[in-house]
Amino acid sequence: MALARRVRRALTVLVALALVAVGLYITSLVLNRSPAPVVEGCTAPLGNATQSLATDQTANAALITAISVRRGLPPRAATIALATAMQESKLRNIGYGDTAGPDSRGLFQQRPSQGWGTEAQIMDPVYATNAFYDVLIKIEGYESLPITEAAQKVQKSGYPQGYAQHEDMGRAFASALTGQSQAALTCTLRAPDAAGDPVTVKSQLILAYGAMQATAAGKTLTLPASDAQGWSIAQWAVANAKQLAITKIDYAGHTWLRDGNKGWTASAAPTDIVTITVAEAP
Repeated sequence: MALARRVRRALTVLVALALVAVGLYITSLVLNRSPAPVVEGCTAPLGNATQSLATDQTANAALITAISVRRGLPPRAATIALATAMQESKLRNIGYGDTAGPDSRGLFQQRPSQGWGTEAQIMDPVYATNAFYDVLIKIEGYESLPITEAAQKVQKSGYPQGYAQHEDMGRAFASALTGQSQAALTCTLRAPDAAGDPVTVKSQLILAYGAMQATAAGKTLTLPASDAQGWSIAQWAVANAKQLAITKIDYAGHTWLRDGNKGWTASAAPTDIVTITVAEAP
């Protein structure tokens, strides 16, 4: 009997030690596991739904929309342009032709043989976007036309109904990037892998919006802006946060922080100044 009790006690101790070892192993796995990878991308709301784009597509959408703001066009123009570019090139500045024609190029798949300009010009996103708007604004009543009809009058595509499928995306991103929707566009991003440069941010802003007052100091760029224009610039900065290593944007009672991917949160940011902060060296 005494031997049996000793065996049972020994077995009990061994089981307890095994359970402790398993617990320590599981704890070490939890503490040392790698964080889940960040899936990068950008979103803009439309009603109760959310529209999504990749980061490079969003940067191109921001440029297309900023040029419409620069030209004083209604948000509808940006919506039409975004839906068109999404259909033609997936909002990417591609250097080859597709169904539009063997010589079609760029964001809008414009063709040198159809009088849109040289290949070099068409591959310049600023030139291509202005060329699109130059034709669009000559269409009488384009603001009230169905998007696919307005786009087709510019593009003369062999697939005229294709633009309609991108209307919701165009409306969502145009509304945010023209500043009609506030604190709407956000991007989920990994940490920057290089330092940012506020002077570079300023040059890209001027390329998109035209001459503006902006002051670069240290790791920040500040510029006076208000109302819809301020929100347009602030959300342009979010759209370009990946390629320009932007980490923080402050404007009109809101702050966007790259770290943590929380989107826009309430803050004490002033209503008449947009402040853009870029990353330090990693």
